[in-house]
Amino acid sequence: MNNQLLHNIAITCLPNIGEITAKKLIAYCGSAERVFSENKAALEKIPGIGKINAQHIFINKKEALETAEKELKFIEKNQINPIFFLDEAYPKRLSHCEDSPVVLYTKGTMNLNAQKVISVVGTRKATDYGKEFCEKLIADLVPYQPLIVSGLAFGIDICAHKAALQHNLPTVAALAHGLDRIYPNQHGIVANQMQENGGIISEFKHETNPDRENFPKRNRIVAGISDLTIVIESSKKGGSLITADLANQYNRDVFALPGRLNDEYSEGCNWLIKINKAALIQSAKDIEYIMGWETTDKKKSHTQTRLFVELSDEEKTITNVLSVSDKIPIDAIALQAAFPMSKTAALLLNLEFNGIVKSYPGKMYKLV
Repeated sequence: MNNQLLHNIAITCLPNIGEITAKKLIAYCGSAERVFSENKAALEKIPGIGKINAQHIFINKKEALETAEKELKFIEKNQINPIFFLDEAYPKRLSHCEDSPVVLYTKGTMNLNAQKVISVVGTRKATDYGKEFCEKLIADLVPYQPLIVSGLAFGIDICAHKAALQHNLPTVAALAHGLDRIYPNQHGIVANQMQENGGIISEFKHETNPDRENFPKRNRIVAGISDLTIVIESSKKGGSLITADLANQYNRDVFALPGRLNDEYSEGCNWLIKINKAALIQSAKDIEYIMGWETTDKKKSHTQTRLFVELSDEEKTITNVLSVSDKIPIDAIALQAAFPMSKTAALLLNLEFNGIVKSYPGKMYKLV
């Protein structure tokens, strides 16, 4: 049995210990395994843990390990791939979200660190207007070769997954339950097809039901794993607006399809556009323009910008970080460069003045 993986899963089984606290414990102790071997007094001294959390860990660690052992047997039997938040395969975009899952359970052939990742969400009661737009948008996105992410729900979600499969684009569904089932079960065939070019992911252990409170948690994965979120039809309330709000909190771009003023399932989108929480989208060209994307069939004809500009060592560090990514958020740049956010912002501004980097909405940057 993989002892490291066992403890990585076990820390997610501790009651009242959320993602942020679990990561803090791992950071201070050095590993999930060390969290379980520390005595209560040592745990209490970790900043932000205190006596109550230390007591929770101490009392429940045996049961947590037993639950993790059961989960480990399930994933081995069903060829499920667990990804720990410190693993290389963990989605980098999601890792920059403070409340990202400690462990993701995945099944399929997906690359969660694809160069371009788009989340598509919307109402379960999609109209012909919404479905037709979704299908055309996905078709027009083919030259950009993005990974399409959604939630496998009725309406816009399943429309996006099916359109991606039709056009041979990889597509991933984030689920609000364990991978021992598919909900809704009517979408089981599509979920199986997706595993050949994409797959299904969840933070929930098997035997977890698709309970109401799990869907907002699922939505933060949909928002955090992608470069942008597109809302195609939404009423005034619902999961799509939660996902859009989360995407905004994560400094990701949000697009919304406008509709007629009195249409119930356009009210949410129109509201997002009205309060400047989403850019209006009419076609894939809007994404190319705002995101600064180039299609895969275009040759990049970048000229050597400001060839004779001498960069400081700190500026070179920033450009080295940017050189391995198509586009990257400022918080990720600061993290990888090991600079404070204020210094990173100042360096990026100077590089932008010199024509070396370009900024995009959502505090995203790329080399020119």
